[in-house]
Amino acid sequence: MAIDKYEIVIGCEIHTQLLTKTKAFCACENRYGGMPNTRVCPVCLGLPGAMPRISKGYVELGAVAGLALNCDIARFTKFDRKHYFYPDLTKGYQITQYDVPLCTDGYVDLPLSHFPKDEQVGGAKHRPVNFKGEPCIIDNKYRRVRIERIHLEEDVGKSLHLQGAHSYIDYNRSGTPLIEIVTKPDMSSPEEAALFMQTVQEILRYVKVTAGNLEEGNMRCDANINLNVWEDGKLYHTPISEIKNLNSFKAIREACTYEAKRQLEEFQNDRQEFNAGFKVTMGWDEAKGQTVVQRTKNSFVDYRFTTEPDIKPFSVNEEIIERAEGRVGELPEAKRTRFKKDYGLSDFDVETLTNTRELALWFEEAAEGAKDVKKVANWILAELLAVLNEKNITISEVNIKPTHITELVNAIADKKITSAQGKEVFAKMLESGKMPAEIIKEEGMESVSDTGAIEAIVDQVIADNPKAVADFKGGKTNVVGWLMGQVMKASKGKANPGVATKLVTEKLAKL
Repeated sequence: MAIDKYEIVIGCEIHTQLLTKTKAFCACENRYGGMPNTRVCPVCLGLPGAMPRISKGYVELGAVAGLALNCDIARFTKFDRKHYFYPDLTKGYQITQYDVPLCTDGYVDLPLSHFPKDEQVGGAKHRPVNFKGEPCIIDNKYRRVRIERIHLEEDVGKSLHLQGAHSYIDYNRSGTPLIEIVTKPDMSSPEEAALFMQTVQEILRYVKVTAGNLEEGNMRCDANINLNVWEDGKLYHTPISEIKNLNSFKAIREACTYEAKRQLEEFQNDRQEFNAGFKVTMGWDEAKGQTVVQRTKNSFVDYRFTTEPDIKPFSVNEEIIERAEGRVGELPEAKRTRFKKDYGLSDFDVETLTNTRELALWFEEAAEGAKDVKKVANWILAELLAVLNEKNITISEVNIKPTHITELVNAIADKKITSAQGKEVFAKMLESGKMPAEIIKEEGMESVSDTGAIEAIVDQVIADNPKAVADFKGGKTNVVGWLMGQVMKASKGKANPGVATKLVTEKLAKL
């Protein structure tokens, strides 16, 4: 018996912490870190008699995320209880949403240009249909991953496994507001799964739903993976492995790659058709580079879902939806497309300039009124971002405004200063916060464009350097550059380079 071919099938469940001021169902502060067990109360500790209440902004932020990911928003929804035992789940159940989630039927489009050039998706480059046979290549530019649902739920505490025989639990995270983004099984490679999470992170950061710091656990991915295997014309499905709590793009790629290989080897050894409902929960041991079995489960019945009795079902009114729509605005990929079209920028330029919404808006403000938008982009990409990286600050913390760059670019375009002088002005305006025009005036930098004044300087330089003139007559044309340097030196850098070069060339040609 021989395997004809196989496909990797991946669906993701992304847990994302929301940027609300308080926890999901109580008034405790919602933030990362701090002294363990200091931001807790009877509600998030699950003490008997404590009554949860939906925190302000929680539902609206969930709606913002849903709209940003092209979902429909439910006008009526509710919370449910999901029962399971785990040491960091104090109540013995989690408040979540089951059959009436806040958001449904969304999608994320992944640019095909972001896929590795040699990547084979499902046995064929950029597989044209999903596993339901529906087209998933959009406009020959994007690969679509469908989102089944986004529901609201609370986070659990954090287990701390220290060296020695003991473990501890920090309940500061317990009750933190989450959304869980559940995709259809549309992804066909570990690279695609990592790109999907990276794209979701970018979008949700753009709309300020989450901080999105994977290293702090703001976003965590559970990857569900199995194989479709064709052997001697018959189709087999390997059991689904749910790899829990992957907190980096590297971990997603490596864990899914390892698990696909493990499942294929297991199938080759056993060659049995498994129960389609069977599911194995796996962990990822990064140090060993392998998945490990944690537990098995067969269906949702294990969780004994029931309607949350302490929180009434509720309506999501149009006012909340309208506010959420206003917060979404233009998303990264749409900005990139517009920047290329409107400003003629390269793919690299737009990718970098849209890295954050703040940077993109800063650039647009600087571009408004600029005589050369490409030069605006260059100053931001080559000079300003280098300063931000060196000082480890954000664009909102820098000491200048977009109009500083606009004025600087226009001063160079109008030949008031040279490009070299522009760098001096840039450094001084970063230090002082003064506008370029003020710095140019204070430093006496403004170039002289008066032809008569420059011509007098050129005549004097030629008269003072007869050897250079003789060299030019002897065929040494590089003398023009040297004489230009003398003209700029004599004018203290103020002579307009274009006018000066023309005059030097013309006068030498007449000698």
